[in-house]
Amino acid sequence: MDLRISGRTAVVTGADSGIGLATAKMLVAEGVNIILSDKTTEGLEKAAEEVRAQAKDDAKVMAITADLTRFDEVQQLAYQVKDAFGGTDILVNCAGIRGAAGDFLTLSDEDWYNTIDIDLMGAVRVCRAFIPQMQVKGWGRIVLIASENAMQPYEEESPYNACKAGIINLTKCLSKAYSPEGILINCVSPAYVATPMTDAMMEELAEKRKTSVDEAVTWFLKNKRENIVVDRRGKASEVAAVIAFLCSEHASYITGSNYRVDGGSVATAFG
Repeated sequence: MDLRISGRTAVVTGADSGIGLATAKMLVAEGVNIILSDKTTEGLEKAAEEVRAQAKDDAKVMAITADLTRFDEVQQLAYQVKDAFGGTDILVNCAGIRGAAGDFLTLSDEDWYNTIDIDLMGAVRVCRAFIPQMQVKGWGRIVLIASENAMQPYEEESPYNACKAGIINLTKCLSKAYSPEGILINCVSPAYVATPMTDAMMEELAEKRKTSVDEAVTWFLKNKRENIVVDRRGKASEVAAVIAFLCSEHASYITGSNYRVDGGSVATAFG
């Protein structure tokens, strides 16, 4: 499908791996200029080379580091994008962490603040930095990454749950404020997708259970994600496909919405 966004410019955060990298590859294959951003250069240049290999219609690819917990660095990222491309049309915020996990009563204020600073405030900062560029253009697409945890929280991940619920609310709030100006803002809620974050979870589980990682995945699906009716982990490319659609001209009547890409993990019809 031609997404009709060739020549547009997209900023993808958390882009050195997982959903961010998969999204960047899909968008660049549609002729979109891509700015990949992550906290450190480690892995980012390699990711940029992978994205360049998929480029179509002379799409350009840049890699720029930025720590989303520092607004000055986010603002500098926005300045660099404006200098290089005249501003951004598309923002996909994939940066995030699982954060501190465990019994609620064992989690400190610092545990909460650290997760909030990255998973919720990171999204706030990038939107604050890039929405003005879209206002000038009168066109924009923003996709934020929420999670199944926002609608179906798991008791050991309370800070992450709360942040992802906040992302869905933020999405609706921003869409009401800025969609009248042509900026369409949506979020996507993945569940148990094969990414470095869930890989680390499975490695930790395998060590705890004294099993292989594959056995840990099988146990986790059966005991912790029994509602995933497709009975497997998701692929980053499957989430990226939904994100890419929401960035396209074909999604011109969609805003303020949350799209679940969860293999059926959320058990309710209206979650």
